[in-house]
Amino acid sequence: MENRPEVRDFLMSRRNRVTPEQVGLPAFGNRRVPGLRRNEAAALAGVSVEYYTRVERGNLQGVSDSVLDAIALALRMDETERAHLHDLGRLANASPVRAPRRIAKPTVPAAVKRVVDGMPGLPAFIQNNLFDVLYTNPLGRALFSEMFQDPTCHDNTVRFVFLSPVARRFYLDWDRIARTAVGSLRVEAGRNPYDTALSNLIGELSTRSDAFRVMWGANDVGRFSDGTKRINHPVVGELQLEHSAMTLPGAAGLSMTVYSAAPGSTTEDGLALLSSWAATNVTAPAAASTET
Repeated sequence: MENRPEVRDFLMSRRNRVTPEQVGLPAFGNRRVPGLRRNEAAALAGVSVEYYTRVERGNLQGVSDSVLDAIALALRMDETERAHLHDLGRLANASPVRAPRRIAKPTVPAAVKRVVDGMPGLPAFIQNNLFDVLYTNPLGRALFSEMFQDPTCHDNTVRFVFLSPVARRFYLDWDRIARTAVGSLRVEAGRNPYDTALSNLIGELSTRSDAFRVMWGANDVGRFSDGTKRINHPVVGELQLEHSAMTLPGAAGLSMTVYSAAPGSTTEDGLALLSSWAATNVTAPAAASTET
């Protein structure tokens, strides 16, 4: 698989963000690059300048995992970036080349649906690796009611972030959420380069959203992890929700996301109010499913 442009852009972007001071090197003279020079990155990785130049130009064929680890360490990559570099390496050495294919949305197991339905007081939903919401409980549908009501979003949380006119009001930390979404899509692109639906989604967002296009060009990678999201809901106002995501074992590409509130908090009261609103304004869980 020919992925040299992606490898080149990713490694150059990582090298350019590391300053000599961060790695204990003197920064003498007029530096024409924003970060490390290639010879400095090569020395830190323990490889020759010629070899490092070959790698940074996108040629990962035959490059060992130990060399990739050394480069990741030299460029101060985090765990997600290191894993992405290894994904790019596996893709560069894969053979034979396979044609792009459309990967069908996985089916949400009935037992998983029962788990989601069994948390009526917590917004919960199931997503695939494209961030399509495949199943949700009534409170989850109420929390993201604007996304589900917007035909542009197609029940997809990343489309909601970048294409919905209300997303910047809904997410009080929109920039952080947006950058994480872009980074997560780049990780998926490294893992599943033959997924036509994924390529189409990235192409659609690049065409329709200037913000996405700029963020995609930064070559950053990331993952949604447990933490806090601040949401300004149109019905109940501001909510500070603890966010937990977990990969479902035995269900390729599926993950469960659950939001919760600190006991005794105003957000807990807001969720209770939202639950009451959902009981009369949101359809049942079966209608919330977007499985095909």
